[in-house]
Amino acid sequence: MDECAFIQKCIAETIDGLQEGLSHFSGPSRTAVIYAVKPDDPVQIYDPQSLLRGHEPKFKELYLDSDEWCKKASISYDKKKFSTLFPEKNLELAGLISYGGRSGSVFYQMWFTEHHPNMCSIGPTECWLEQAVWRFSHDIANEEELYTGILGNFLREYSTHAVRDYLIDQMNIVLGWDTHIRVYPMLGAVLKISRTPEEGSWPKGELIFVEKHALGKMNFVAKFPGMEQPILDNVKHIRKLLLSVENSDRKLVSDEKAIIGIVKDEIPNFCITADFQGRFGFLKINGDAVCSFSDGSFKSTNRKAKLVQVEEALLESSMDQSDASSLFKIVSSIVHDAGTQRHGCTIVIDLNESPVFISGHSLEKPLDLEKPEFLDLTKSLSKVDGALHIGADLKLHGFACLLDGKFIQGEDRGRGARYNSALRFTAEHSNIIVVVVSSDAPVSIIMDGVALDITCQWKPDPSCSLPISLETWIADSTS
Repeated sequence: MDECAFIQKCIAETIDGLQEGLSHFSGPSRTAVIYAVKPDDPVQIYDPQSLLRGHEPKFKELYLDSDEWCKKASISYDKKKFSTLFPEKNLELAGLISYGGRSGSVFYQMWFTEHHPNMCSIGPTECWLEQAVWRFSHDIANEEELYTGILGNFLREYSTHAVRDYLIDQMNIVLGWDTHIRVYPMLGAVLKISRTPEEGSWPKGELIFVEKHALGKMNFVAKFPGMEQPILDNVKHIRKLLLSVENSDRKLVSDEKAIIGIVKDEIPNFCITADFQGRFGFLKINGDAVCSFSDGSFKSTNRKAKLVQVEEALLESSMDQSDASSLFKIVSSIVHDAGTQRHGCTIVIDLNESPVFISGHSLEKPLDLEKPEFLDLTKSLSKVDGALHIGADLKLHGFACLLDGKFIQGEDRGRGARYNSALRFTAEHSNIIVVVVSSDAPVSIIMDGVALDITCQWKPDPSCSLPISLETWIADSTS
């Protein structure tokens, strides 16, 4: 295998592993890379699923119209210096997360992936891309004779490591390099606790991890004697202790080895929090969410339903913009509550001047959903079988409504009655948006008999099935 074929093999296997790993962590994710192995090499691009299409003008400006990007280099091409890496930060392109670097073995590389709108933080994903930079530099330095081919598999399974790396980076920024919190045991305990029910109930409450030197400054409501502090490895015991802080402002405190005691409100300048909320939870640094966790793994999602299509449809309607914004907030609040309570529901948003008739429980007087007490009641009514009927007047006109209609193409027998009934109903009624919330979290937006939120199945870009020069790639886009 010649050098060019070897580089292509490394690139392709890295992209595949990166894509699969990030898709598991964040949902369907594409990946791409721009690179030049040697200083005199033309800039190459590998974008097998057209992630970077639309950014051609910016890349032309950065890499072809100027040589400033390569003048930044402060290291000569020398494969023995692959471990000395100079990072290249996120290019801040819309919809993308990027991270790159320069080393003795790879003159320049910049890796890209999706910036999903429902991410808690892009930090772990940046760490993931940083790992691709390091590993690719290492593989190119080793050359074919020592190439192991494990990079793709390593990146597929990197989620916990990415979260750990980001936490370490943040600790070093706030506390300095001499911090002693062991992160891996802490993350392992969080996942184990999240999977441990107690008398049929999933864990709720907050567990915070602090450095030992901060413990003396904390005011404990209750503190365990040194020899009787429950160790973190005793997951069942810790799960039982969480009952003492469930549905309260109290928190369990750990030094990452044992539970020290219970505090109320007050927390130190730096802490890592595991916020258990039943079947899922959030990992936070100083109150800012890093990622969520559920089903024994970490995810980037903030678990908030993506209602972009609803917002766009309302803003494009004939409604007053202020009313459209208020209606969106009402619907979002109901959807979020259903997702948190993990029950399914259907919401009919009726934008007609006179609401259409829907069979169900009508109300003698529609409920004004701008009033908190009526919105709260509507959230409870969403648990009743059938749909909520909300009008453009921001009022609830009915609940437990039955959506009917004739068979249409595009029905999905795997999605259940709520979804298919919404497809049929919207196919026969104009100016209607239906939001279907499934009990297992997915949210579907349906209009005119079509689901607007179907995940795009990306097809390979035939013009970039192998790495090609960036100049050719840009020229192809304009031809």
